[in-house]
Amino acid sequence: MSNRSNGLPDHRVAVVGGGPAGLFAAETLRAAGLQVDLYEAKGSPGRKFLIAGKGGLNLTHSDPRPLFDSRYRPQPTTVGQWLDGFDAVALREWAAGLGVETYVGSSGRVFPVDRKAAPLLRGWVRRLKEQGVRMHVNHRWLGWDAAGQLRFATDTGEQHIQADATVLALGGASWPQLGSDGAWVALLEQQGIAVAPLQAANCGFDVDWTPWFAQRHAGAPLKAVVGHWLDLDDQPRQMQGECVISAYGIEGSLVYALSADLRERLRRDGEATLWLDLVPDRDAARLLAELSRPRKGRSFGEHLRRQAGLDAVKTALVFEVLGKDAGQDVPAVVEVLKRLPVTLQRPRPVAEAISTAGGVMLASLDAGLMLRQRPGTFVAGEMLDWEAPTGGYLLTACYASARQAAHGVIDWLTRQ
Repeated sequence: MSNRSNGLPDHRVAVVGGGPAGLFAAETLRAAGLQVDLYEAKGSPGRKFLIAGKGGLNLTHSDPRPLFDSRYRPQPTTVGQWLDGFDAVALREWAAGLGVETYVGSSGRVFPVDRKAAPLLRGWVRRLKEQGVRMHVNHRWLGWDAAGQLRFATDTGEQHIQADATVLALGGASWPQLGSDGAWVALLEQQGIAVAPLQAANCGFDVDWTPWFAQRHAGAPLKAVVGHWLDLDDQPRQMQGECVISAYGIEGSLVYALSADLRERLRRDGEATLWLDLVPDRDAARLLAELSRPRKGRSFGEHLRRQAGLDAVKTALVFEVLGKDAGQDVPAVVEVLKRLPVTLQRPRPVAEAISTAGGVMLASLDAGLMLRQRPGTFVAGEMLDWEAPTGGYLLTACYASARQAAHGVIDWLTRQ
């Protein structure tokens, strides 16, 4: 059946939110022949997408499936179903269609060849407009009026919009200055829609460093360390990577990768510890032998540098844990070098996080991501209750869920 014969071109769909999920939903809907209006609260779409790509736009990851699916918690099976329709391979092919070739980095992450977000976003928005997607910026969604119309705050006052179907793609609550401020939570809860509390994901943690350590070493990277932690089943886990000391505590890619387990242990138990192996390339016996050698008048800090290869921040961490007289107990130093305890106090605020956990509970939606309590309203992207580590998994699921919601719209409108 053609789009003309099934009446789809006569239907108008509103997409609320101009991030990757909203833009891709709009593209998919327009390709099906629907009339599409996209509403963005800020002055231009894709602002968080641009900022996220500043250090190199990580589009997706080369992990094979089902390993790829396993990165999504607590919903690997459901997200996997979305990925069946649009996965990492499809995302790379889509980017190539915009003239953006990609490559797999040494970590398995996938980047544009030029590593830039701006050319991809400019080309994407330009193509959407050429395809007939109507974009309305400075339109902040306020919910629904009594007649079921969408309410928007605009520069010229409040506007009410009638749409045959709506896709909500408003993001989570991280980086609110870029548009995803989580204000939608109250609007949906007022409608009786179940929303899991929004929490920081891929975030740093507060640590009670001494003022001297925090002031002197904030911003210092901890390279080539292994993190040890207990998962929620109290099973020991470990991962190698890098992290960064901050004035408030600890952050960086290794910490972000573990943040879901650490956050949930803090929530459940009120405490969580991350143990760091500062010298994973040396075992305890070797360290004990090296550090037991005569100092020949050198300070213990210099001794650590010469014998164990420690840099300034790793040396300072030893003194932070054991105190200024650490050198009087070499076995204790070795133990700390191999398993330095970092007591975490709390996750950083969600506004500072890279992404958000929580969101619209998937039980509130059908397979096409339509809200059961509001037929004709669909949800996509980070608004949904899933999370993933950094590495391209976040963006991939935003695209995949957007396609799922768009096809849900198409199927629903076809049946009307």
